Amino acid sequence: MKRMKKKSMTTVGASTMFFHEYAIDIIFDAFTDAGCDAMEFWLETPSFWLKNLPTDILLDAIHTHPAIRSVSVHAPVLDLNPCSVNPDVAEVSTHWACRAVTIAEQINACAVTIHPGRRTAKRPVSFADKERLAHYLSEVKTCAASAGISVALENMEHQVNSLLPTPRDFISLLKKESWLSFTLDTAHTFTGGKQEAEEYIKHLHSRIAVVHVSACIDGRMHCRAKDNGDVAHVLALLAEYGYAGPLILEIEDLTFQPDLSLRKKIEILSDETAWVRTFFD
Repeated sequence: MKRMKKKSMTTVGASTMFFHEYAIDIIFDAFTDAGCDAMEFWLETPSFWLKNLPTDILLDAIHTHPAIRSVSVHAPVLDLNPCSVNPDVAEVSTHWACRAVTIAEQINACAVTIHPGRRTAKRPVSFADKERLAHYLSEVKTCAASAGISVALENMEHQVNSLLPTPRDFISLLKKESWLSFTLDTAHTFTGGKQEAEEYIKHLHSRIAVVHVSACIDGRMHCRAKDNGDVAHVLALLAEYGYAGPLILEIEDLTFQPDLSLRKKIEILSDETAWVRTFFD
């Protein structure tokens, strides 16, 4: 069947971690100044995470920045692993995924992105690791059902201990877990070859809730996307399949030298956002 490009209602923004050193209100101002209309709010954004998760301040920022039409949430992942061989680590990781779902419900977020976890040892995944993943997803499914929030599992970069190392593994899981949505991370797909993103989109385009947009350059993850041929190919393909969800620039500020000022970060985000939009006009 021939694919046809549809009129897009996509929103474009970034991860709040690009502005990790700033307060919540400054981050929202920066997004607005950069011309964004979407945001992925990481709960681990320091001005939120280290101040006892002030949801009231976050809600106020959302209400006073109406230009940001789409807010999604990224569950905590730093220091966490829901498939850890250590049962305490696995339990607290699952707890925080469910906590992210609850906060997403409170702020009326469009989706929550979660990571699948990994084998603790840097060895190929075992049957026991797959059982841990199944338990984790079962717990999150229960939380999501009661909250009415879309949960999107993110594809990870290729590593020996990855629980879902290939598109085939990921596609197979999502076929079984019909409740689960998908966060497509472009940089992660490039670690498995240039055709990997196309395989994900071909089979799972109707399940994509969020797209993380960035490049992988010389093995370095989450670099600027603008004018990168690999990223351009993925964006064109998403537009061809009629993707209409949020496009989130997940850019690592450590890929820049020297350190960026707030003004320079806004400049970069504005430039990247405008470029991404050209594929969906």
